[in-house]
Amino acid sequence: MQTKNLKISELIDLNDELENYFRNTIIPQLFVDANLILRKFTPPAMKQFKLHDKDIGKPISDVKDNFRFPSIIENIEQVIYTGKLLEKEIQTTDMRWFQMNILPYIVMKTNKTNGVIITFIDITLRIRDLKEQEKLITEHELLLDTISHDIKTPLTSLGLTIEMLKKIPEKGMEKFPILLEKIENGLIKIKGIVVDLTDSRQSDQHYKTVEELLDIEQILEDVRLTLANQILESEAVIKWEISHSEVTFVRRKLRSIVYNLVNNSIKYKQDGVQPVITIKTHIENEYFVITVSDNGRGIAKENHDKIFTKYVRIASDVDGTGIGLHLVREIVNQSGGKISVESELNKGSVFKIYLKNKR
Repeated sequence: MQTKNLKISELIDLNDELENYFRNTIIPQLFVDANLILRKFTPPAMKQFKLHDKDIGKPISDVKDNFRFPSIIENIEQVIYTGKLLEKEIQTTDMRWFQMNILPYIVMKTNKTNGVIITFIDITLRIRDLKEQEKLITEHELLLDTISHDIKTPLTSLGLTIEMLKKIPEKGMEKFPILLEKIENGLIKIKGIVVDLTDSRQSDQHYKTVEELLDIEQILEDVRLTLANQILESEAVIKWEISHSEVTFVRRKLRSIVYNLVNNSIKYKQDGVQPVITIKTHIENEYFVITVSDNGRGIAKENHDKIFTKYVRIASDVDGTGIGLHLVREIVNQSGGKISVESELNKGSVFKIYLKNKR
């Protein structure tokens, strides 16, 4: 009798210790038995998942909505069935992230799983930090792609000018000063890009991702001047119909979008056909829409998705890197916008850029 009383006393002490643990732990924790009945939970679980004392003894299916995680019952059943620990990162419907650990509760005498203990560790801030790091990495990659394009433009212009110099007859040297000025302007442009990149950490320079209210016509004029040699060489006609001119965006990013689309329209022209490129803008619901259409060689339907893949090039007869359209899509997607393309072979292309209208 004395031994029996001693064992009961030990069990009471053990139960008191468990109760004390459950009351003082800072981690949301649940105990669910093998019949999927909620037997116990810690105060943080009560606060985090809005549980009440009256929920104890209820089937977990009756309170599953409190956890805002739809597959929690299936996960519990999996651990009970397999007897193996389950660890996973979950996002609840209130957009919080948790590290969820479901441990089998094994009765030592029978070596059978008699339920599970579930812990939830809030990792929302860690996930947000990781996403912010991913965003910075993507921004860095976009910056490098943009710089490579910005430097490539004056280099291409220099190459065209040098080729024109080679073709000038000895008696036609009166054009030499004009071509020399083009070379000088190209070198100045490259130097300006390098200076912008160097100074961008100290001040609000060209390559900083600062949104501002922009006039699309100024961006178009800047792109036209940048592509002056290519336009002249191809005899391209560029027209724009601007119904809405102001948009809030990052200047260098908007310039990259327009530059890449116009440059592609010139590069991928049909043989024997004068390139005609039309740029339009309008407001559609919450978007500022830029449409760039051309009468170029077009894109086969099966390649509509491929053209946005980095380093993938559909045509090999035209100089390029396979970065341009990938860069455009990444810039647009990161800003919360979208891009669409309509195109057929030998019938030209229509690209539509949807930018969130923040005015």
